[in-house]
Amino acid sequence: MSAPRPLSRRTLLKRLGLSGLAGALPAWPALSPLSAFAASGGARPEVIRIGVAQPATGQPPTFAGSSLSIAHARGWLEEAFKPSGTRVEWYFFKGAGPAVNEALTNRQLDFALQGDLPAIVARAAGLKTRLVLATGVRANIYIGVPPDSPLKTVSDLRGKRVSLFKGTNMHLPALRLLEANGLTDKDLRLLNLDTAGYLAALTTRDIDAAIGAMDILRLRDKGAVRILYSSKNQSPIYTRQSHVLVAEAFADQYPEATRQLVKNAVEAARWASDEGHREDVLRTWARAGTPYDHWKEDFDGEPLRVRLNPNFDPFLVSRYKDAAEQAYRFRLSRARIDVDQWIDTRYLKAALNDLGLQTYWPVYQPNGKILGA
Repeated sequence: MSAPRPLSRRTLLKRLGLSGLAGALPAWPALSPLSAFAASGGARPEVIRIGVAQPATGQPPTFAGSSLSIAHARGWLEEAFKPSGTRVEWYFFKGAGPAVNEALTNRQLDFALQGDLPAIVARAAGLKTRLVLATGVRANIYIGVPPDSPLKTVSDLRGKRVSLFKGTNMHLPALRLLEANGLTDKDLRLLNLDTAGYLAALTTRDIDAAIGAMDILRLRDKGAVRILYSSKNQSPIYTRQSHVLVAEAFADQYPEATRQLVKNAVEAARWASDEGHREDVLRTWARAGTPYDHWKEDFDGEPLRVRLNPNFDPFLVSRYKDAAEQAYRFRLSRARIDVDQWIDTRYLKAALNDLGLQTYWPVYQPNGKILGA
């Protein structure tokens, strides 16, 4: 099968409905299009390409915040697929979820770890994917302001210069939080900055506030930032959700490889959810650049089983449905999508049954409360 001609950047952005986010998207890396989709007489792919919606840092390079990052750091997927002769390749994207969408659209990835909004936008634009596993759910958001800022509450952001990494899974909970405080994005002078950009802008006071992740804690520790808001211990509707998805064409052509990868990912989630491994998990994540103390602070008082739960339970399904509706309402996606048809739990259920983990992780209701509590 010959490789398809890559889409132009303009065509791609139009197709994904991301033309307004062009500044957030770098050029995609030089991958080999369709290497895993090449004509093959066997049931196993030659290579499985996994895209991660964050850069890899440290030595050796690693990423953080999910059970899949633990599997990557320990080489578990590579080890599992080695007997069948299938290589596992990882690709990391500074441009986060929107940049992953570019590679998926050009059929340069088979699996991807990204947040809800970029995947919703791509699905609404016609990208054929299936959500097969949750990971890194309920991640907190933070709002940082200069230490001497007069701003005291979220509602005080009206008319201020505020940064937000648009098109990522930070986008919707931020809009949800603003709406709860009587604001819309139109009430702010909103700037689209990635993590490095908003940290620098906060330091130089080129912005009045930044809506971001726990990276803001670095500046707080230096006395350069005050935390105006954190979703920690607040309603989980203001947290960020992430997942692993598979390209539909790959899953159809290689169902056994898809099943195995999901099972290996569930095994990694089980290991990383064990409180006996908390130190190992947090210190592994710290290798990616965020200090161990910040991971410890962010996860303090919260079981690993909550944040590393691979299940699409009623809470998470409702979050994706709400996110899909919000994305359409805020004109971030071009169409409504059927979340129930998008989430494919067949591989996950098979893995949970095979491993005897059907009841290992807590099940949460749509309101964020544990079922039966």
